[in-house]
Amino acid sequence: MSATDPIQRVETLLQPILDAMGLELVELEFKKVGRSYLLRVFIDKPDGVNLDDCAEVSRELSVQLDVEDCIASRYTLEVSSPGLDRPLKKEQDFIRYQGRLAVVKTTELLTDEKGSPRKTFLGFIEGVEGGMVTIRLKEGPQARIPWDKIAKAHLEFEF
Repeated sequence: MSATDPIQRVETLLQPILDAMGLELVELEFKKVGRSYLLRVFIDKPDGVNLDDCAEVSRELSVQLDVEDCIASRYTLEVSSPGLDRPLKKEQDFIRYQGRLAVVKTTELLTDEKGSPRKTFLGFIEGVEGGMVTIRLKEGPQARIPWDKIAKAHLEFEF
């Protein structure tokens, strides 16, 4: 990303705000919706975020965005929690949510320990080691997924 990329500039403004509040940035989206844009910020902290956290980040970031004027087009700012199906983007996310149910989608067919090929793995996160995420699949076998083969991953809500 270039220094003029609005997402990168927003992240640079946002990070000190989050650090001061003990929050982490989960995801940042900037997309066209109709004639304007939507800037969506997903935040989290170990015990979960509440409405006050979201409102404070929204206020603080709005001030910074107005001062820096880094988004040329009309946009709406939305700050929220990542929800029950929180995306897993970083290695630290897999470590933090060890033992939780997750869905991991891969960029290519991989096999579980029984040799069954698949691109979608539903199971419990067992750990991360040596560039591999280990998942105990719901149907029993284990799968070791190389970090660079993960296309998308998120927590799955357990009923």
